[in-house]
Amino acid sequence: MRLLQKFKRGYSSDSKGNTNYAYTIPRVRAMKSKLLPKETYPRLMNMSIAEITRFIGESGYKEDVDELALTYDGVDLIEHSLNRNLSVTFRKLLNISEGEVHFLISEYLRQYDIWNIKTILRGKYCGASTKETLEAIVAGGTLTYTFLSGLAAKGSYEEVLSEFEGTEYYPILKDYNGTNLSDIENQLDKLYYAGLFAVAGGSKSKDRKLFAKFIRAGIDIKNLMILFRLKKAGITNPQMSNLMVEGGLEIEPKDIEKLMPLSFEEFIQELDSYSYWKEISDVVNPGMQSLIDVETRLKKYRLKSAASFSHVYPLSIVPIMDYMLTKQNEVNNLRIIVRGKETNLSDEVIREQLVI
Repeated sequence: MRLLQKFKRGYSSDSKGNTNYAYTIPRVRAMKSKLLPKETYPRLMNMSIAEITRFIGESGYKEDVDELALTYDGVDLIEHSLNRNLSVTFRKLLNISEGEVHFLISEYLRQYDIWNIKTILRGKYCGASTKETLEAIVAGGTLTYTFLSGLAAKGSYEEVLSEFEGTEYYPILKDYNGTNLSDIENQLDKLYYAGLFAVAGGSKSKDRKLFAKFIRAGIDIKNLMILFRLKKAGITNPQMSNLMVEGGLEIEPKDIEKLMPLSFEEFIQELDSYSYWKEISDVVNPGMQSLIDVETRLKKYRLKSAASFSHVYPLSIVPIMDYMLTKQNEVNNLRIIVRGKETNLSDEVIREQLVI
């Protein structure tokens, strides 16, 4: 059955309304207090997959593990439990929020719609099974798990694309020909951020201004990692700037234009003019073989900045965004440990990818 909803963003006053921070923020703080403390991760590193399953089944993931244990086991059970829990968590945030904050949360969560569309198209491109594709699905946005499951089960990417006719995604998706997936993914990402800025920039409200600052900081991190990968691969073609997302807090289009033609060594010499440099300077050098340390440091910085920002604006959208980012990180850490153990990676390799 075709998806008929048109995914209209509410840029106008339709999205406004009372925001009961006295109710919402304490609930969010209570949810954050239940996240796994950082001391948990070294313990998990010493556990087998069966022991990790048992551990998360006795923690905040109990309901998810219990619900799915009759269908899955081992790593599959953990993967599906983590995805289900993330989806349920974000649905709860939507349920306990209202007015402006509810609207901003729902806009932020559209990233999962984009993620899921890309995941399904990748699955078709690689010939993955429905089961393999669904393991990576997180129904945290506007697209339901039932709808996404139906897409994953389609026989071809053309059938998937037809389901999005009449939505904001279709003008991009209709140009997918089965080979230009990276270009389509890039356009979908830009559509997502353009929508966020249309929302945040259309109002003088404090929440929307804070929301915009939070998003712009995230864009800087995303763009920095793209630049690092390009420079490490020896790519200096200015045309590759189309991979970048405009709207960063510090890294503006003129900065991207300046950095793009540089070699890796020249690129890292230019970074000391940005605040992010002090977070990564001790792990960056011209001869570095891997970017894992850089990515981990930038993610840690993002989490630290969000937490600090949250303390400065305790009755705003920021503590909610901080919690969402921290929850996402917890799920990612658990997934890294489990996948690492499944593929027999060394503890050292797993540990350097964790963001704690």
